Amino acid sequence: MVDRPNKPSALSSTPGLNPQAQVSISHGSSRVTAVLPTGQSVEVHLYGATVLSWKDSRGQEQLWLSETTKLDGSKAIRGGIPLVFPVFGPSPPDHPATAQLPQHGFARTSRWEFLGKSTSESSEVFQSSRGQSSAEVATADLSVKLDFGLSSGNLEPEVRKLWPHAFGLIYSVTLGCNSLSTSLVVTNEDDKPFDFQVLFHTYFGISDINKTEIAGLDKAEYLDKTEGYAAKTQSANVSFTRETDRVYTPVGGPREPVSIVESGKKRFDVVRDNLGDVVVWNPWQDKAAGMADFGPDDGYKKMVCVEAGSVRGWQVLEPGDAFECAQTIVPQ
Repeated sequence: MVDRPNKPSALSSTPGLNPQAQVSISHGSSRVTAVLPTGQSVEVHLYGATVLSWKDSRGQEQLWLSETTKLDGSKAIRGGIPLVFPVFGPSPPDHPATAQLPQHGFARTSRWEFLGKSTSESSEVFQSSRGQSSAEVATADLSVKLDFGLSSGNLEPEVRKLWPHAFGLIYSVTLGCNSLSTSLVVTNEDDKPFDFQVLFHTYFGISDINKTEIAGLDKAEYLDKTEGYAAKTQSANVSFTRETDRVYTPVGGPREPVSIVESGKKRFDVVRDNLGDVVVWNPWQDKAAGMADFGPDDGYKKMVCVEAGSVRGWQVLEPGDAFECAQTIVPQ
């Protein structure tokens, strides 16, 4: 990788024990792939630090990626887990600080640095083998964390003019045998405060949107973007019969899981850390057909976005302070 000045430092890591995860860099140093000894894998594109793929031990893909999305750095990637920062959607007209930025900000369209990997194992390996050898337990509890960095000094000059704040971002993608976690640390390196929004725009792969529901949002207030941001309250699970684009504030708090349910059975739990909002999105037939980077046209039947974020208001970060947030996805 090319070393650049002013890049953020990697987060502290925990030295791993054997067996080790395998990490490789490919596609002209634009993608980082990690594979656990048990077969789970994750692939991250340095354009946007976008997670492209997350597979279980059987090689089954958990995310949805558009067949027609660009992967050459010319346009934001449609699918996987794009990172939204410092503004969600188009900038509100009454918020001049982000008024000139493109939709969803610049994090998903900037070239990030790969800062390195670290591995860890559960302390269970030192406490009890439960009838297994230490090697077996260690393999079962092994995880690998990939760190990526973006700073104001690494932004393209035209982007820096649109958002002239000194900042540092550390984005970590942690692959476990039974989970995938994404976390972000935002540091204000400026001499004045700035505000921002952040969101993990996760595209989940599903079998049939007509048989899919989102649980954990009952009684939650939400803004319906398909009806001019009308304020409503959810009753029962969320189901899909048309275009859905809603910003929820779950009543149970970030630690209460929001679940994707297919044919009455849970597929995924999403747990948030320091993120108060959840966006639920499916473009449905007409909108999907009108997006050139959404393919195939009927791909909306095989995906649903459940997006952990802080987007209904603005996080204000004082000089020298840091903001941390995360989501953990657990297949069921």
